[in-house]
Amino acid sequence: MTTSPVHHAVLILEVDGAGAHPAAWRLDPAGPANVLQTNHTAQSVLAAESAGFHAVSFQDSRLAPEHGPEARLDAIQRAAYLGPLTHSIGLLPVTDAIYTEPFHLATQLSALDSVSAGRGGWIVSGTGNPVEGAAVGRDAVASEDLRAEIADVVEVGRRLWDSWEDDAVIKDVDTGRYLDRAKVHYVNFTGQRFSIKGPAISQRPIAGQLPIFAPEQLAEGHDAVLFGAPDLDALLAAAHEGAGSGRRFAEVEFLLDAAGESAAARLETLNCWDNTEPAHARFVGSAEDFTEFLRTLLPLVSGVRLHPAVLSIDAAEFAALVLPELRKSQLLAPITTGNTLREVLGLPVATNQFAAL
Repeated sequence: MTTSPVHHAVLILEVDGAGAHPAAWRLDPAGPANVLQTNHTAQSVLAAESAGFHAVSFQDSRLAPEHGPEARLDAIQRAAYLGPLTHSIGLLPVTDAIYTEPFHLATQLSALDSVSAGRGGWIVSGTGNPVEGAAVGRDAVASEDLRAEIADVVEVGRRLWDSWEDDAVIKDVDTGRYLDRAKVHYVNFTGQRFSIKGPAISQRPIAGQLPIFAPEQLAEGHDAVLFGAPDLDALLAAAHEGAGSGRRFAEVEFLLDAAGESAAARLETLNCWDNTEPAHARFVGSAEDFTEFLRTLLPLVSGVRLHPAVLSIDAAEFAALVLPELRKSQLLAPITTGNTLREVLGLPVATNQFAAL
């Protein structure tokens, strides 16, 4: 099949820790003690914003990493910290939908959207790992129940975000009323494992509904799908197959030649410390070749979530050498300060499901 080029693709940069490769912390100039410091993340995100990335994501898990610095920082808290420090870049925490209380999760994400002026979003995760459940005193969720459980959590989040209409806050001094209570709604949700009466404890998010990304195997009630493949050829094949079927974002890990060292040599060094198989299709090579690969991929998808193997090296090389060429090719969505993440993604205005009741 033939596909017309998409000239509004979105680039998301993953900025967790030192990079996607499990040994990346060994090459980070900040050192292992500092890669999880908030100022380290802030520097990476501000550099990404200046370079012209559309959004950044923050990987998260309740499990301590098997390698490198044995700690995690909550993804929503990191994103919220960066909300007031940034101006145009979207902020996408990767957050568990299985072992997090749905009401609290919706509230935290709504707060993120507020402090970022509508630039918040949510990448849904949910492995049902029993060790993660034990960390918060929850029973394991059977694999066959994961999809339905995540769909319930997403549905509750959407209902809670709509439980206040946009004009529910009236601040009527004469009558002493802060709210028009007719415009604040109970969500009255009952699922298989939990129920929520509602309403939310704060007003509707600035964007109305935060954009929700979900992995392909968990996708339901989402705005965009994240898909991957074991290698680059398979990724292109999956992109061709899904072209034109909604908003789809490809996941790619990459290593670029830098400072006179080939990407292959650096990967060999990293693999000497840890030779774990990559979680995503991996590109290894020059900035020029990666640019050509993305020129082929981007017209087939809504965007790419980029996982730099070593954040301090590969993201900088991409920003300096690849991103400007993609801009010249007119393949990327424009960057405009003041836009919500929904607007950047080309999503329609979020209507309130309760407003017409």
